[in-house]
Amino acid sequence: MTDDVTETDAVMETDDAEGADPTGSEDQTSDAAGTAPEIPLAERVEAILFIVDEPIGLVALAAAVGSPVPAVRQTLEMLVEDYDGRGTGPRRGFELREVGGGWRLYVREDLDAMVAEFVGGQAPARLSQAALETLAVIAYKQPVTRSQVASIRAVNVDSVVRTLLARGLITELFADSETGAINYGTSDALLQHLGINSLDELPPISPLLDDGADGFDEGTIR
Repeated sequence: MTDDVTETDAVMETDDAEGADPTGSEDQTSDAAGTAPEIPLAERVEAILFIVDEPIGLVALAAAVGSPVPAVRQTLEMLVEDYDGRGTGPRRGFELREVGGGWRLYVREDLDAMVAEFVGGQAPARLSQAALETLAVIAYKQPVTRSQVASIRAVNVDSVVRTLLARGLITELFADSETGAINYGTSDALLQHLGINSLDELPPISPLLDDGADGFDEGTIR
């Protein structure tokens, strides 16, 4: 009797193992292959929009997230409605705008004053030499794009421009209608820091160079 029970149990265990094996193999194969669910398109689009400093065109955005242009366009429209509170959630403190042929996240206009007050209330810190040089180029050449500033200084100025924007020393004036590039200029806060009433009071940048009133000749500055 004992032998019969043992044999029956062994058969049942074998049957169970055979029945469960295909499922287990599939799971292991999936794990071994490293297969992971695709990240939703909306999340990929948001990730790119979060890091861009200038409006990004639809085609460039589609290439960045690896999806067709129509799908990305539909996703952008969905995000606009979601951020504006026209979806299932509340209105956000930021909005998604199409500016100069590109898309970018912006603080809502009715929150500008609060954000400016917060930024202005941060503990002041001394500007680096790179920031001072970039600020000088913008002050004398404005309106000017980041690529133009980078060409003049012969270095990447992305992080420096972000710092100057955060300090409220420069501002976005407008986006180029053809390229979508943001043109920057100095703010009233800079005039206050310098103790002058207008940019006309800025001193000549050097006796050997033009005073910047008519802009720089980019080919002469390296």
